[in-house]
Amino acid sequence: MYVPDVPDPVAELVKRRHDPVVVQTVRSTAAATIAYVVALQLSKEPAPLTAPLTALLVVQVTLYATLTRSLRRVEAVIVGVLIAVAFSVLVGLTWWSLCLIILAAQTAGYLTRVGDWVQEVAISAMLVLGVTQVTTYAWDRVLETLIGAGVGMAFNFFLAPPVWVETAGNSIEDLARRMRQLMLHIGQELGSQMAVDRAAARLYEARRLDHDITQVDAALRQAEDSVRLNPRVKEGLLYRVVLRTGLDTLEICTVILRVMSRTLTDLAKARTEEPLFPPEVAEALKDLFVHLAAAVESFAVLVTTQVSANAEEAESRLSSELVKAHASRDRSADLLLRRVQEHPRQWQLHGALLAEIDRILDELDMEQRSKRLMEELDRSTREKRERFLFLHKIQRRIRRWIRRDRKDGSTAG
Repeated sequence: MYVPDVPDPVAELVKRRHDPVVVQTVRSTAAATIAYVVALQLSKEPAPLTAPLTALLVVQVTLYATLTRSLRRVEAVIVGVLIAVAFSVLVGLTWWSLCLIILAAQTAGYLTRVGDWVQEVAISAMLVLGVTQVTTYAWDRVLETLIGAGVGMAFNFFLAPPVWVETAGNSIEDLARRMRQLMLHIGQELGSQMAVDRAAARLYEARRLDHDITQVDAALRQAEDSVRLNPRVKEGLLYRVVLRTGLDTLEICTVILRVMSRTLTDLAKARTEEPLFPPEVAEALKDLFVHLAAAVESFAVLVTTQVSANAEEAESRLSSELVKAHASRDRSADLLLRRVQEHPRQWQLHGALLAEIDRILDELDMEQRSKRLMEELDRSTREKRERFLFLHKIQRRIRRWIRRDRKDGSTAG
């Protein structure tokens, strides 16, 4: 008797333990529970639910997101409480004072740049204004908010959240594989009589890569946040820059591939009764697309590989595929030139196809990659230095004092 396989819930949970949704659910639940237990001991309120609510809101998948949300949440609550205390002293609670406090609270939220927590300023102000003992409740709410935010931050400091660099790398490689598959399909169909609807389907497939780029970009932003302030990551800036510049290159190649698919669709519309290219030209272009597809995949492996030995292997393979692709491109250009001289119809589409191939080869070029990587590293370092210019000045001044003291000590000795 056949018994269908029943999925094991425990095995499924273990399999999904690295899923962002699972991680977020477990961490926020644990942090909210701990925050409530701590608030019961410190707050005078019988049910201090503000603490677990704050912990639930501020605990994110990454440490950087948790820290930034915690600070903004605390800032929003304090601003709202101060506004409520001021209004309670002056006017109390009436319909028009409620209108004024909501307006003032939201305005203060925008002015203090609390981000998504603007409404929290107004909510805190209304809750505090609506109680009898304003001062006592106000500071209890601030205390509970600090407890929830503190537990959320401590939770991620002592139990460091996962690093999502590998997940982002897998997303980039998946994108490159889909690009590779599309290039191989295009190369295989160049020697046949391509129907317009099939060419349009390839164009639609190329356009769909834009949606894939959006998803990969979201995964990469999560990875960038996960390495910020994470004690388990020593070279966070390098990881962010390598992956980000790699995705930027693939995004440009995706745009070029979409334009290339449009060129071939226009060519298919003009040649409904004959193949897109004669056999010799089609074979050369097919070989070109094979090497171009392999180069795209090798590029993705190179930018996502963290082990030096594997990186060297990926770099060697990419260099080899680019050399072969350039050779195939030159041979295809010669054949297309002769074809255009014999049959000049749609010559501009032939030139557009070659120009688009050249653009992809330029984007994947190793020298271009190194130049872009160094420029991005310099820009990120410069922005970081400008952001913490005051701290850098203090650091230089302290070092100057230390050198002066050592010099004076050696002179006195």
